[in-house]
Amino acid sequence: MNVNDLLLDGFGRLPDLVRSAVEDLDPDDLRWAPGPAANPIGWLVWHLTRVQDSHLAEVVGSRQVYLEGAWSKRFGLEPDPEETGYDHTIEQVHTVHPESADALVEYFDAVHEKTVTFLRGLTPADLDRIVDERWDPPVTLGVRLISVLDDDLEHVGQAAYVRGLLGR
Repeated sequence: MNVNDLLLDGFGRLPDLVRSAVEDLDPDDLRWAPGPAANPIGWLVWHLTRVQDSHLAEVVGSRQVYLEGAWSKRFGLEPDPEETGYDHTIEQVHTVHPESADALVEYFDAVHEKTVTFLRGLTPADLDRIVDERWDPPVTLGVRLISVLDDDLEHVGQAAYVRGLLGR
């Protein structure tokens, strides 16, 4: 198996997981949290998509999907490229208001499509390219992609768990 197939398989698992976490939920469900300091489903899916979008744009050298069109408005936010949800306080978490489950899925799908296009063109040598020198050791493209995938899977799992608590 080549690296493209492996990464495409990993990232390819996300669309169904995202859909199952949010399908048929209304905006109130998407903003519901199981406790005062817990993250709601809508924020979790918005955040995992924002991180993927932000990190991919950085390594590709392109504009974030979020900044194209009216994505930020669909979440009740301003189009800030730095706003990914990283290190949000609970007050900031509660400012994310997805207008619908469709808004979350459509934004995720747009980012996923860009990700898949990028992954299809990777070569094994590309994975060794340094993409972030703020760390010791510096972060390679391969490590960054695995980090994004790991983060996405963790957050979509949390969203599925919170969904399971709805109505209990």
